[in-house]
Order: sequence, then C-alpha cells, then structure tokens
Amino acid sequence: MFERLKEEIAVVFERDPAARNTWEVITCYPGFHAMLFHRFAHWLWGVRLHWLARLTSHFSRWLTGIEIHPGATIGRRFFIDHGMGVVIGETAEIDDDCTLYHGVTLGGTSWNKGKRHPTLGKGVVVGAGAKILGPITIGAGARIGSNAVVVKEVPPGATAIGIPARIIEAEAAAQNGRFAAYAVGKDLNDPMAKAVHELIGHCADTEKRIEQILAELQRLGGRIDDREAHRLDANSLNKMVD
Repeated sequence: MFERLKEEIAVVFERDPAARNTWEVITCYPGFHAMLFHRFAHWLWGVRLHWLARLTSHFSRWLTGIEIHPGATIGRRFFIDHGMGVVIGETAEIDDDCTLYHGVTLGGTSWNKGKRHPTLGKGVVVGAGAKILGPITIGAGARIGSNAVVVKEVPPGATAIGIPARIIEAEAAAQNGRFAAYAVGKDLNDPMAKAVHELIGHCADTEKRIEQILAELQRLGGRIDDREAHRLDANSLNKMVD
C-alpha cells in the first residue's frame, strides 16, 4: 500500500514541473486526492457495496472537482493534472502511466448496459477539454490534443486533434519516448494540410502548362481569347493553409 502511495506521489514530480515537495503534493493536488478516493471507492464497488462506493465518489467530486465512477478500472501511475471538470465513466478502462488534463471526459454514447466507455492503452496523454466518447480504444502511447472530440479508435502512438478528431501524426510518441504535456508535440504534420498543399501545387503546375499550350497555339496561328484569366496565387493560398 505504501509503495503504491509513493508511486502515485513520484509520478506527480515526473509530469508536473510545478511540484516542489512531497508535502505540497499530498495536501494541494486534487488529482492525487481523487485517486486515493477512487482506489477506496473501486474496492467498495468490487465487494458490491455500491451505494457506499457511489457516496465516496460523490464526496471526492465535491472535494476535488473530479468525477470518477467507482466502477472505472484505472491502472498504476495514473496522473490527473489540475483536474477540475474531469469525468470518467463506469466502464472506462485506463492502463498504466496515463495522463489526463482538466476538462477531459471519458463518456458513453449508449443507454445500453455493458461496455460503453473508452479504453485507454498504456501511456496515453489526453489534453485539456478533450472528449473521448463511446466504447473505443485509444492505443498505447497515443496523444489526444486539447478540445478534441474522439469518436473513432486511435492507433498506438498516433496523435489526434480536431472536431471530430483526425490523426495527424503516427507513432511519434512511441519513437521519442518522452512525455508530451497537454499531448502537444513539435513539428506535427497534418495530412489534410499536406493534401491541400499538394492540390495547390498541382493547380499551379497545370496553369503553367495551359499557358505554354496557349502560347504554342498562338505561335501556330490559332485564335486565342485575349481576355485575361484569373491567375492562381499559390503562395498566398499556401500561407492560408499553414
């Protein structure tokens, strides 16, 4: 038991540079308090003391601003930074070494009994305000950007952003092996932006080829409409996409 407590405290120092000493973590970190209450509430839930488990969870929410259903399964070294507004549903499953920031929801999309909340693989980081909805799996090492709304599965090591969320980077987290605060990394490559840049470049090349064809037709004596056509400003469009 004491080893687990030491582990829970140590993880705060690993992922929050603002933590200064152990006493501060024990007394001033709502994420740490929420996990202590949840461990007890989950044990009560497991021995079928459901009302008492829910009461413990309710008191924890009042104290910390973090709502974790006692039925949720949470692994080791789990960290909730800031914490206010976090909601974790009954059938949510969270593997070891995961991190959630404030305003995160692991919610359900069905009224049916059974599995209806997300499963987070090992080492997942979920940025502030993100919503992960339904019985989907977020692969190990994945990162969910702030305010993303995730309704489809995210592969291991990928980064998802947006509403609805889309994959922008694959396997970056697994490769660099570093913790990504707020699920933010450098040099993220958005495939949508890349596709638009490719289309702009293709249009610019096509315009040049058409101009060459018209010039050759004019040289051969063909009649060419001398009205000035609208020219594509590729540089401005590329800046807009960036």
